[in-house]
Amino acid sequence: MDDKKLEESLNSLMNQKEQPLKVEMSGAHAGVSSDEQNEEIGFHKGTISTLLAERNELVKMIGNVEAILQSHLKRLEQLGVKLK
Repeated sequence: MDDKKLEESLNSLMNQKEQPLKVEMSGAHAGVSSDEQNEEIGFHKGTISTLLAERNELVKMIGNVEAILQSHLKRLEQLGVKLK
């Protein structure tokens, strides 16, 4: 992946806003009680919310690492070091 595509991908992730999850019920599954089904739905929704928050933090970390990397690359160029 080239730098431009990586940057576009990161920017698109950073511009996404978390939306509340919408659930549509397609009917009860055979052999699963309504309480069990609701508990499982809650579990998966909670897991997704946690993972989305973790992903957002990773995107922030990548942005910070990229900024630091760019500042070092810029300084090396100022010192006359040619990078390929």
